[in-house]
Amino acid sequence: MKRIAILLALSCIGAQAFAEESHARISANKPPIETYTYGSRLDIKKVISVTDVAPECGPVSAQMTYEDSQGLRHVMQYQVMGTGCSNG
Repeated sequence: MKRIAILLALSCIGAQAFAEESHARISANKPPIETYTYGSRLDIKKVISVTDVAPECGPVSAQMTYEDSQGLRHVMQYQVMGTGCSNG
C-alpha cells in the first residue's frame, strides 16, 4: 500500500513539473506587447489576428498580432473607440 502511495505522489510531482515547463516554453515564445504611438514605424507584412472591440462607449484597448517583412511576430496594443455608443 505504501508503494502505491509513493508512486502516486511521484507521478503527481512529475506531472506538475511537466506542466510548469510547458507553460514556461509557451510564455518564452510569446512576443512582448508593444504599445502603438503616432510616431511608431510599422513593418506589417501579414496580420495574424485582431482582438474584438469591447462594447463600451469610449476609448478601449485592442491588440493586433502580425508578422513583419522578416517573418518575426509582433503584438501591438492600441486604442480604438468602443462599439457601445448609441447614435441617438
